[in-house]
Amino acid sequence: MALVRAEGYEVGNVDTVVCLQSPKIAAYIPEMRQTLADVMQVSEAQISIKATTTEGLGFEGREEGVSAYAAVLLTK
Repeated sequence: MALVRAEGYEVGNVDTVVCLQSPKIAAYIPEMRQTLADVMQVSEAQISIKATTTEGLGFEGREEGVSAYAAVLLTK
């Protein structure tokens, strides 16, 4: 965040997806949003976290690991 702000940018919003077969994390999403908002010093309303499975496919489906994707809108 220091590098982002040093360049004159601010976070517009953050959209994330966590892919895992288990455990189910829906109950933890509000706490995850709050933690990210605190760390990034933005409003919780600017953070979106979704969870999905790969329907048993790939390393996530075999429960060998998880993957996460994030897209961040930066504004000047």
